[in-house]
Amino acid sequence: MIFDRNENKPVIALLGAGSMGTAIVRRIAAGKKILLGDISEKNLEKVSHDFEYSGYDVETMIVNALERESVEAFARKAASLGPVMFFIDTAGASPNQAKPEHILKLDMVGTGYAVDAFGEVMAPSGAGLIISSQTGYMYNIPHETEQEILNTPTQDLMDLPFIRETAMQNSGWAYMIAKRVNHLQAMKAAATTWKARRARINTLSPGVIVTPLAYDEFNAAGEGYQRMIDASAAERTGTSDEIAEAGAFLLGEHAGFITGTDLLIDGGTIAAIRTGQYKLGR
Repeated sequence: MIFDRNENKPVIALLGAGSMGTAIVRRIAAGKKILLGDISEKNLEKVSHDFEYSGYDVETMIVNALERESVEAFARKAASLGPVMFFIDTAGASPNQAKPEHILKLDMVGTGYAVDAFGEVMAPSGAGLIISSQTGYMYNIPHETEQEILNTPTQDLMDLPFIRETAMQNSGWAYMIAKRVNHLQAMKAAATTWKARRARINTLSPGVIVTPLAYDEFNAAGEGYQRMIDASAAERTGTSDEIAEAGAFLLGEHAGFITGTDLLIDGGTIAAIRTGQYKLGR
């Protein structure tokens, strides 16, 4: 049976087929072509099956977000399917899942590869969204260092003294700094390569969101997360559906004047930290 006879449909490319990314896609995917990219064939099969049985038009591709050639091939595949109107990147590893070098290569360099690659294929009026983290607000990178990061090609980021000497100290530092760099990567792209395509790109920084992968963090550092939740104004965790609502807004027509910025969605955790109501590590 042919469910949709429309051709040359707008394309949504999702890199990292986790719960937050797929929730965002469901908000915007009706009548569009979905391309899912993930390193896990098993995960791709499950997620694509769920989309197909919900009436969506979906294709999959195994992508290693650590490898520039793989990410570039994913971008080319998306462009071959039609005008790429939406790109969402959720690929990453959390502090208790990986060592500092892996986190930096995936969450920072890998994200940079994706921003660069889709900056070559986005359609006019298209929009991109990088899922960052509230932790990007937990470490203030010196201004001169941020400028150095902004002026460094993606493939050379790991060679910066700041990355080698500071970000590599432990997985927590690596994660915080990688997520702040994500903000800078979107800012730079919005003003340069994505601007040239007449496309927008932003980041979204979730707080403590309950997802299957988040349980690795909860199991490893549950007491710390509980204190963070209790100190927040919301006094609860967030959900993937709440992130999806905000993500759909940033990708949609009503956010047409928003590019190169970050939206923090954390229930008030960073506000508690900045005002001294909550101290990290205590």
